[in-house]
Amino acid sequence: MTGHPPALELVGAHAAYGDIEVLHGVDLRVPAGAVVALLGPNGAGKSTTMKVLNGQVPLTAGRLRLAGRDVTGISAVAAADLGVCTIPEGRGVFANLTVRENLLVSAGRRATLTQMEEAAYARFPRLGDRRNQLAGSMSGGEQQMLALSRALGTHPSVLLLDELSMGLAPMVVTEMYAVVAGLAAEGITVLLAEQFARIVLPFADTAVLMVNGRVVRTGAPADLEEALSTTYLGG
Repeated sequence: MTGHPPALELVGAHAAYGDIEVLHGVDLRVPAGAVVALLGPNGAGKSTTMKVLNGQVPLTAGRLRLAGRDVTGISAVAAADLGVCTIPEGRGVFANLTVRENLLVSAGRRATLTQMEEAAYARFPRLGDRRNQLAGSMSGGEQQMLALSRALGTHPSVLLLDELSMGLAPMVVTEMYAVVAGLAAEGITVLLAEQFARIVLPFADTAVLMVNGRVVRTGAPADLEEALSTTYLGG
């Protein structure tokens, strides 16, 4: 809302792996309750940006703010305690555990197993049918539903999704992004890192284009779509 600080903000962010700098002065604002698409080709710095935001990768320069509060240097555990939840590339479910056991692992201070199961099966009835099935034996789409349910069951204020579409059929991707688009209406701020821009643009409020560790353009999805190169973003 106008007058409120962004849910997430990077100011002049630099980050590196050893001696190799990956982010070169990134400025990024994610308004509260919005769905923001972070776009760019492989190697653009999207995943590193997500890891900076959730405390996995420290800044070498610049500032990180959550809801207006300077949290530069925050740890991943502290970021999670403040409601920042990540679904990493590759979904991040425990393949050798059942659906129910995966939800149990995520239960804790923010939600009980019963609460997580109720929310997960109401949102994705297929998970209820497979509650005693090993996650690794399910389809990619069902695993992504489980990953989302694990994240949402902890009642995050900010959800970071890295390459949600990876390995999924187009119909499943559309279904998953429709669910994600509805999360903002529930008050959750969503940042989506995605290589395939045209999959996610219809569901985003704002789009941000990264190239070579820098933000090169920010704007409304319709405006950005006209500027996107299929060479960059795979159509």
